[in-house]
Amino acid sequence: MKVYSKSELNEYPQSLTYDDISLIPTEISRIKSRIEADTSVNFLGIKLRLPVISSPMDTVTGIEMAQTLSRLGCLGILNRFDSSLNTILDKKSKSNIKSASVSLNTTFDIIEKLVEKKLIICIDTANANNKEVLKKCELIKKKFDTKIIIGNIAHGDTLQDLENAGADAVRVGIGSGSVCTTSIQTGIGIGQVSSLLNVYFYRKNKNLKIKIIADGGIKSPGDIAKAIALGADAVMLGRMLSGTKETPGEVIKYKGQLWKKYRGSASFGVKMKNEFIEGEETMVAYKGTVENVINAISDGLRSSMSYMNCLNINELKKVETFAVLSNSSYLERLPKI
Repeated sequence: MKVYSKSELNEYPQSLTYDDISLIPTEISRIKSRIEADTSVNFLGIKLRLPVISSPMDTVTGIEMAQTLSRLGCLGILNRFDSSLNTILDKKSKSNIKSASVSLNTTFDIIEKLVEKKLIICIDTANANNKEVLKKCELIKKKFDTKIIIGNIAHGDTLQDLENAGADAVRVGIGSGSVCTTSIQTGIGIGQVSSLLNVYFYRKNKNLKIKIIADGGIKSPGDIAKAIALGADAVMLGRMLSGTKETPGEVIKYKGQLWKKYRGSASFGVKMKNEFIEGEETMVAYKGTVENVINAISDGLRSSMSYMNCLNINELKKVETFAVLSNSSYLERLPKI
């Protein structure tokens, strides 16, 4: 079996997803217990206990989710449709969230109020490779002293343009979200592993500073470990956080089971009009508090780091030992119940 480095995976002839690869421990670990593994990072000037960011989807991140994640040492990006935004913008209110999303149509007086609250600005669009997106980013950066997240991209060739426009971080991934139908509707997008590696090496070769956020396709703590080992500075989660108590929306009881709504940002339920749809709507089982999910992510990531002999996130990002899995080897690893 061949052990692949990141560079070799980047040259792999097919587009790869998280399910196509696995981390390979090749060293004697010096870590006695997973508790010793330090998962903290400094992301855009904020100290995070975990490199986890919530997706600014209307069924994932409202004010309660953003506040709770902030308390848990993660980053919640308040969705731009949330009615609580008006409360946050009130000059008298004290903001205990760290980031909020805006659209191309968000006025600069609103953005100014968000900046006054010392919030990171996330320009929430489906395609960052767009003149209007870059223009908006440039104007915000010229007017205000703030950090900007931009997205999404699937390839690194425009990364220099994004950094030149003032973007501090980029969301990487098109069409890989569990309720995203962009790839089906448009034929655009590549596997998340290949996408991340392409952007990572472009940044490295051009000596750029822009941060990489792995956005989409993550189903488990193991996928988070893979994403970071592939070069991501943080991961953005949608479905993993969906269905929790802190997500917007009511808990629904159906046939004795509790559920919550989950939908893509370009679904009909968000747009509320018959135009081109690039997202699905579904129900996910109720999961309880998001703190339980975050603790499980922390445990899984620390365990992965202990296997890989990585005391901190920077060491995990330097991992160079990966396997490419056959379909049978992937299926072999799944629990048989």
